[in-house]
Amino acid sequence: MSENTCPVHQTLLELKAFPSTHRIVHPRSRRLVEEIATLIEDIVTSRAGGDHLPSIAARADELAGFAGDSGGMAAGAWLRERLAEHAEVFRSHVEHRNCAASVCDHLTPAPCQMACPAGIDVPTYVSLIALGHDDEAIEVIRRDNPLPWVCGLVCTRPCELMCVRKRLDTPVSIKFLKAFASERAMSWGCYENPPQAPASGRRVCVIGAGPGGLSAAYYLAQHGHTVRVIEALPRAGGMILVGIPRYRLPSDIIDREVAKIEELGVEFRYNTRFGKDVDLDSLRAEGFEAFFFAIGAHASYTLGIEGENDFPQVHGAVDFLQRVALGERRCPGKHVVVIGGGNVAIDAARTCLRLGSQQVTIAYRRTRREMPADHEEVEQAEEEGIHFELLTVPMAVVGEEGRVRGLRCLKAKLVTVPGSNRQSPKPIEGSDYEIPADAIISAIGQRIERQWFDKIPELAWTHRDTIRVNTITMETSVPGIFAAGDAVTGPATVIEAIGGGKRAAMAIDRYLGAIPQPKLPPVPVRQQRVACFDVPANTKMALKRPEMPLLGIDRRRTTFQQVELGYTENQTREEARRCLRCDICRRCGKCVTICKEKMGVDALALGYLSFDHPEESDFRRTEQRCISCGACAANCPTGAMRIEDRGNERILSLCGTVLNRQPLIACSSCGTVIGTERYLAYIRGRLGKLAAKIDPAGQLCDACARSKGHHRPDTVMVTG
Repeated sequence: MSENTCPVHQTLLELKAFPSTHRIVHPRSRRLVEEIATLIEDIVTSRAGGDHLPSIAARADELAGFAGDSGGMAAGAWLRERLAEHAEVFRSHVEHRNCAASVCDHLTPAPCQMACPAGIDVPTYVSLIALGHDDEAIEVIRRDNPLPWVCGLVCTRPCELMCVRKRLDTPVSIKFLKAFASERAMSWGCYENPPQAPASGRRVCVIGAGPGGLSAAYYLAQHGHTVRVIEALPRAGGMILVGIPRYRLPSDIIDREVAKIEELGVEFRYNTRFGKDVDLDSLRAEGFEAFFFAIGAHASYTLGIEGENDFPQVHGAVDFLQRVALGERRCPGKHVVVIGGGNVAIDAARTCLRLGSQQVTIAYRRTRREMPADHEEVEQAEEEGIHFELLTVPMAVVGEEGRVRGLRCLKAKLVTVPGSNRQSPKPIEGSDYEIPADAIISAIGQRIERQWFDKIPELAWTHRDTIRVNTITMETSVPGIFAAGDAVTGPATVIEAIGGGKRAAMAIDRYLGAIPQPKLPPVPVRQQRVACFDVPANTKMALKRPEMPLLGIDRRRTTFQQVELGYTENQTREEARRCLRCDICRRCGKCVTICKEKMGVDALALGYLSFDHPEESDFRRTEQRCISCGACAANCPTGAMRIEDRGNERILSLCGTVLNRQPLIACSSCGTVIGTERYLAYIRGRLGKLAAKIDPAGQLCDACARSKGHHRPDTVMVTG
């Protein structure tokens, strides 16, 4: 079976052909097959409930055990094997309303949700925010992410990278919408924890209070387990506390979200380092049955250049940011060079500026285009006066009498390396130059501190010095020990750590309950389907992503106040209305094909539906050309395109975007609606000479036209 084939959908197709292909002749067997097909059709169209799978299994058993029809017996046996082989996929369709193969139209998640490492139901919560239901939006988010406010400020937003709205203009500002709703819900006391399962009596220890550890603790507590989190730092947060500066993520926001996790009964023990203050044996002696490691990557890689270890003014970026986060406010130097091009390098440089450095330079060996840092962070750094030395390769730290004098570098050019799709910097001989500096900060990467695990020799590691795990369950080589976050992936993102912590918590719950672990990766769960609300086509096209208001430049350069000030309420609601509701429209393009090729009207300019070859997209064009025939809606597999009569108008909409509204014409005799003027004109045009025999005024329905002696065709609706 190919990757793009859904076992559930394929089962339905084969089952419908069974009466002929398997020579099922007995009426009882044929009835059972029809009933099973109906139940499976409910599953693929998102209408199934918890009793569907048991009902299907019972009927398959009955079919397989009916000796009066050999074809039916074979079909029943085949179906039982199919249900057993693809049990997880069937359960995912029923329980999670999700088709991972994106084949079942009603169960295909939106691209933004598929891109989220935590699987958050983005279209649902964005729609709720548009309606002003911020508390409900946070409830939806926290089913998949316990830290929505944190992620609303620092997430790398892979969801926006896949946002379909980007094909029209710019992606929906999903990240900042989340931040607004989180702050509003917290402010109004509507930021509630989900209900917990009864106490299980089982104990789990989480090592590390970063986003991965907090996520695992949150979900384990929901399952009723007793959870203790041990943390080497004096406060919770891990790398989001000590690796992300306060001007991006105020610490009180971390504290507020951690407090909500504490309300679930999670115990935190700070200033406690695993491998030093506690170990596996001591924790097992206390009754802990499972362990989750989310220790983060708190150590910096060294540059490996001459003079790096000879001067105390050379710092690792992670160590530097941690000291500042914990209260140190000493200026590292008047002229600082930061080596690296990622977010950590940008954070270190902007932090130096706020501590009083007069000149801060970022030295990066590639061009600005290749910088992995968030482009908005780079732009803000430039606005604050950070200088960039690009295509620069550090060669040596130079100084005298124990003091750094500068960084000796070579200019570089990018060259293509065989076997790689990324160009690499090649130093240019004779291009030596020196960047003056009295402090140098290395931000070229992070690693985990492996020495704290020396007492667990059976723990398997990768060649990258990260913990080896089963990526589906996050299980390590040691039974009962699970891991996620930077300890597994290496330095990654907050949302990836949260997603890993959630997967691990699910697996730990199964481990404690002696339930077999899944063999397939988890799929995003569609939490609900919010009803569409009307947005005029002109408004949908005119709405633009708002600019984020920023703190004044002088205050940004001298304080650690939050730089991004957030959207106003009106901006937030309007931005949420830009969403195209891809949880409903799966962008199959059938509506465009029907309108253009079958009806010959070509009223739908929806070129964004084509990912590979996008063409013109303009919701406003439909109003000029649409005849309100309803063919697009009749052929839409998901109900995204709808046509309905409201009052005296016929309205065509796509996921709530009103594409066309035309006055209805009613029978002048009996009052029955007979269509719109454009539609009736279209019919007259298609009928040609026959149109002369129709009621010339076009104001009578078929019944009244016949009674008055006019000839009307029995059927005038053309739907392609």
